[in-house]
Amino acid sequence: MRPDENRPATTPSVPARQQAPVRRGPADKDAAANVVRGQIDAIYHNDPNATMPAGQEQPAPAATEPAPAPQTTPVESTIKPGPGAVNMQAMNQQREVENPYERTHDESHHEVQAESWRKYHSAWQSYYQQYYERYYIGQVYQAKKSLEAESHVPPVHEEPETISSSEAMYDLRSKLRAEITERAQKVRKSRHFLPIMAAVCVMVIFLFLQYNRLLFAAVDAYVSPGSLDPSTLIVDPSAGDPVSSDPRLIVPKISVDVPIIWDADASSEDSLNAAMNKGVAWFNIQGASAKPGEMGNFVLSGHSSNDWLDPGDYKFIFARLDQLSTGDTIYVDYNSARYVYSVSKTQVVKPTDVSALEIGTDKPYITLITCTPLGTALNRLLVFADQVSPDPNSATAADNSSTAAPAQMPANSPTFIQRLFGAH
Repeated sequence: MRPDENRPATTPSVPARQQAPVRRGPADKDAAANVVRGQIDAIYHNDPNATMPAGQEQPAPAATEPAPAPQTTPVESTIKPGPGAVNMQAMNQQREVENPYERTHDESHHEVQAESWRKYHSAWQSYYQQYYERYYIGQVYQAKKSLEAESHVPPVHEEPETISSSEAMYDLRSKLRAEITERAQKVRKSRHFLPIMAAVCVMVIFLFLQYNRLLFAAVDAYVSPGSLDPSTLIVDPSAGDPVSSDPRLIVPKISVDVPIIWDADASSEDSLNAAMNKGVAWFNIQGASAKPGEMGNFVLSGHSSNDWLDPGDYKFIFARLDQLSTGDTIYVDYNSARYVYSVSKTQVVKPTDVSALEIGTDKPYITLITCTPLGTALNRLLVFADQVSPDPNSATAADNSSTAAPAQMPANSPTFIQRLFGAH
């Protein structure tokens, strides 16, 4: 209560306390207890006679008439109220009410606003929500810790699992296969897959057209058993067996048995290629125009590789010519006679080094020509051999009246790029 509030200047009346006679002993204690009990009963039963002094008997209340109120003597207070002060306690005490509790209870002060109630209710809800959240989070954390602790405990009476090397390899292959399949599916789903595959296919086709001769020559040289008929193998060249009148070149070491073509023009590349499609061509040039049985160099040219589109059955006849070495035997059937030659040396020269074939006319020779490295026409491989049978001293002079002077030695047919751009 504020001091500035207007209060009536009334003197509070305080009831006089009745003094009970002082008594000593158990009776006094019982009397005091009875007084307390009476006052408590008066509070709960609105009994005004409960405050009577001890030692006096309290008359029983009549059925139809209430007990008279206790007589009190006002006592003057020594506290002087200020101007405008109001003694609310005195006013409440002096009100005529049936229930003393109503003197201090004012229901208007206990009215609860709806907004305040909602805030109060929300605060309690938030409290219980946070409480149970923390509780359950703590339970989950404890369960997690328990599981982690159990997972690190080694199993009791369990032996470690072992796998064999074959099982490990199988697992590794399975993982690699699955990873490759997954990546292949991703690549196939890419929008760049079809253009890339088209470009790759075009590139593969181009490379095949350009370098197929290299592939096929390698297969023929190192895989194919050769086309030599076993009946043509020379065991004893001096045995006097009958020899065919068809001119042929036989090289047993590299399984060669091929006809000799005589009508090729050494100065014409097309003429030489046409002759080599049918066998090996006689390369008749100045300084090397001899035939078997004549003094000088007898030169034969054959393909080591050629394009798969080119005609002929002898595109790879000299694919294994580089396997010949000193001492190997070469046979030539000419005019129903067999001439035997022994390899003396090999040499690699440029295609334009035609003078390397001019080795003299003092005795009969034979020289085999082909392109090298295999599948290209960069260089020429020359295999020189001396005649050993029949007697080289009985050879006759060569006829040089119709020989030519070409600019280079025979070569393979043009490649795909050379044909595309018209180069030779």
